[in-house]
Amino acid sequence: MLSRCLILALLCLVPIYSRAASLVLLDAKQLASEKQRLSKAKTDDATLRAIHHLAERAMQVGPYSVVDKEQVPPSGDKHDFLSMSPYWWPDPKSPNGLPYIRHDGERNPEAAKIPDRDMLAKTAHAVYTLSVAYYLTGKDEYGARAGLLLRTWFLDPKTRMNPNMNHGQYIRGRDEGRGAGLIESRHFAYLLDATGLLEGSKHWSAADQQGMRKWFTEYFEWLKNSKNGRQEVKAGNNHGTWFEAQYLAIALFLERKDDVQGSVERARKRIAAQIEPDGRQPRELQRTKAMQYSTFNLLAWTHVARLGERAQADLWNFRTPDGRSIRKALDWLLPFTLGEAKWEYKQIAPYNPDELAPVLYWAALEFKEPKYAEAAKKLAPSASTIDILLLGKMIGD
Repeated sequence: MLSRCLILALLCLVPIYSRAASLVLLDAKQLASEKQRLSKAKTDDATLRAIHHLAERAMQVGPYSVVDKEQVPPSGDKHDFLSMSPYWWPDPKSPNGLPYIRHDGERNPEAAKIPDRDMLAKTAHAVYTLSVAYYLTGKDEYGARAGLLLRTWFLDPKTRMNPNMNHGQYIRGRDEGRGAGLIESRHFAYLLDATGLLEGSKHWSAADQQGMRKWFTEYFEWLKNSKNGRQEVKAGNNHGTWFEAQYLAIALFLERKDDVQGSVERARKRIAAQIEPDGRQPRELQRTKAMQYSTFNLLAWTHVARLGERAQADLWNFRTPDGRSIRKALDWLLPFTLGEAKWEYKQIAPYNPDELAPVLYWAALEFKEPKYAEAAKKLAPSASTIDILLLGKMIGD
């Protein structure tokens, strides 16, 4: 029989681990360890101050809703997500400019007039920041705001988004939405972790969690069976990787074991198809912003590999017989981002090398390789996101 002291000790651990246990991207044990450390920290602790700074900034975001937009999707329902493909422009040879034609890497300002894309991204990152900050600091305002943002976007009948991406990245004169639009919903994994951190708190009820599971159950069925979903799963570039990231995250969230296994198997095939033995990513190098898309795809692979860990699949160390791997792709790209080698492919827009920092931090943790952490610090000397902040702390920054 357990002693009274042991029972009390175990009960004390419940608040630390319980809410973090159902995460898909974040490491529950590491997050719980940091929570325990911060509970004893002084108010002038540098990490604590940085968390509050990032959270207070996120408190200013939203709440946003898909019904806020002026435009009406082809379905006639403002509850449907809508975005316009950014690299498609009016055809100067056509009297009415239709159908639009592609200029890769050149953003058409028309696309920015439809706010759903930016509102979803801002909502996801604010909710993620606030929920992590709430879990780590216990400040109720952060949890309450995160809950409000989630309910507004997903659950409130007056403001919720319908669980589909039928009209993502439509092209004027060509279609009403396409598989490529699923790149806009890549942020969903962050939201799933947020519900895991809020679950069981007074700011996120059992009914809220049930509502989110219902929403993502419906969305997952759409993702698997819709025309756009079936199209995007076949994508051979970063679109396919980001599809896998959100598919695997939702499958883990919904505990769909067969879907998880199928996703992991596809991921291994994608590594073999996307990455050359020397580490180049030829499908990204074909783009007019080749360095940016090489980085973007590696970030997607970092998500997939981290999710794979939850499925007991080691994608970090997966390697084809001829040497294709995530690590090889990172090692090939790194000298260029550090300015140690000359970039010989197209990059028509300014490149932000700090975008590679989270990939490097995760690689440093996974491979126990200090050079990745050192490179991350060079590329992102200050923590602009809560991910960079916590990753630096895990490394001992």
